[in-house]
Amino acid sequence: MTAKIGLFYGSSTCYTEMAGEKICEQINSNFKNNSVSLHNIADTPLSLMADYDYLILGIPTWDYGELQEDWETHWNQLDSIDFCGKKVAVYGLGDQIGYPEWFQDALGYLWAKVKNQGASMVGLWPNQGYEFEDSKALTEDKQFFVGLPLDDENQLELTDEFIARWCTQVITEFGTLS
Repeated sequence: MTAKIGLFYGSSTCYTEMAGEKICEQINSNFKNNSVSLHNIADTPLSLMADYDYLILGIPTWDYGELQEDWETHWNQLDSIDFCGKKVAVYGLGDQIGYPEWFQDALGYLWAKVKNQGASMVGLWPNQGYEFEDSKALTEDKQFFVGLPLDDENQLELTDEFIARWCTQVITEFGTLS
């Protein structure tokens, strides 16, 4: 049986979209019992998330820890989605050098919002190898990010490797590896 995964993202400059495409390609090519469908929330209703037991959500952090405009527009709609019984992983894009005090904040906001709606969250990522001052996307002990933090502005050369490792981790944590 194929596990159907919905990947929903918001993207203003295409980087979050490109990361989503890479995640789809990685999972669809390497994990045969999994099928990822890509959805841009600018033109896909968030209610479609209800059709999936497994979700990957992508969000960039804008400026001083702000939500990307498509996520901001639909933010309150997340409150009407029942995430109970769903396994959810999140990834984000941010600029650790230009905005070190707010690195990946939107990732943390999205993680908390979905977790508070009953989701079982997966996909923690170690915070080593980044240079930033603060982030709302860190776990309570500050050892991990709540999802995959990508910085295509300053660490583009690491993106493909990080995505490959994280996808294996997420599929394992989803329990759909077989």
